[in-house]
Amino acid sequence: MPPLSWLRILAIFAAIACVSGAGKAGVLEDIKARGALVVGVKPDYPPFGFRDSAGQIIGLEVDLARDIADRIGVPLKLMSVAASSRMQFLQQGTIDLIIATMSVTGLRAKEVGLVEPYYYASGVAVLARKGANIGSAADLKGKPLCIIKGSYYTEKLLALAGGIDPLEVKTSIEGETALREGRCLALADEDVRLLQRKHYQGDRWDDYVVVPVDLPALPWAIGVKSEEKDGPLGKLVSAAITDWHKSGKLVALEKKWLGTNTKWLLDKHEALK
Repeated sequence: MPPLSWLRILAIFAAIACVSGAGKAGVLEDIKARGALVVGVKPDYPPFGFRDSAGQIIGLEVDLARDIADRIGVPLKLMSVAASSRMQFLQQGTIDLIIATMSVTGLRAKEVGLVEPYYYASGVAVLARKGANIGSAADLKGKPLCIIKGSYYTEKLLALAGGIDPLEVKTSIEGETALREGRCLALADEDVRLLQRKHYQGDRWDDYVVVPVDLPALPWAIGVKSEEKDGPLGKLVSAAITDWHKSGKLVALEKKWLGTNTKWLLDKHEALK
């Protein structure tokens, strides 16, 4: 048998690649074939994802997941995820998307596809008594402040406030207790957590105000597999997010679930509408 020419060898490899790729559908086609979109959401971060009295997961991010499922034309299936498991579930193919309060970091961008534009962001604020006369971070100078240990914003907040010795607490609940007991004058946390407390916990926080702190907001992204970010699913999700910002859907959902609107989201709507 005569030796194969290089052209024939290349043709054979090309044919093999075509055959191999023919049976390998993208994630979007898999979703349509399966007949359901599987989205990882938080079950313990109200109002973005939490369980109602019947045990069903509801919230702002669930509404977004349902909108994407509607755009694809399939039912929505929710899967409960935690910060420690959400990216692993995505990489393994257990879920198709992450919509689970996932902030944007360089490390996460290397592990999953973070779809742009970003759909949300959390800022930093303090919860303080109305009579404390705190209107900015500078007003905290020389006053006791509770900060959750390990928070990403601690160093920058202390630099803004200047001259304070913070009381570090392990959890936001512990911080709430210290605030109400008078061991600190204000509690620093993500603005969305503090606004959620004000909205959902009724009279408990009537005598307190949420004061934004002038620090850059931390964007949140919807995650897909890295190879899907620029593929059909990533493009569909990107178009959906753009539409949510332009149409005001995200502004309306935030108002519904949080009781107010954050500056970052309002600015995004103005920029894209």
